[in-house]
Amino acid sequence: MAKFFGKIGYVMSRNTAPGVWEEDDVIEREYRGDILRRSIRYQTSDKVNDDINISNEISVVADDFADKNLHAMKYVVLKGTKWKISSIELQYPRLILSIGGVYNG
Repeated sequence: MAKFFGKIGYVMSRNTAPGVWEEDDVIEREYRGDILRRSIRYQTSDKVNDDINISNEISVVADDFADKNLHAMKYVVLKGTKWKISSIELQYPRLILSIGGVYNG
């Protein structure tokens, strides 16, 4: 099983006016864990180059910040690229993060 050490990005929302929320505060925190599954898939499209999607699962130990801000987790930095988090499975004290396509936030 491969080891993981990298950053998880949290995009925090704030209320700027009644009923208006903006996502602009990005917080990156470092985590350690394991890469449970590694899979790469090319998605064919009508573009010149195919899109790349990975179907990795990363297990990290949740700290208090991660536990309170699950809703704000948006991406994982893996090998220098930001990958969007598609799902989070809770197995306390661990979080199993499934990641997919490239994050474009």
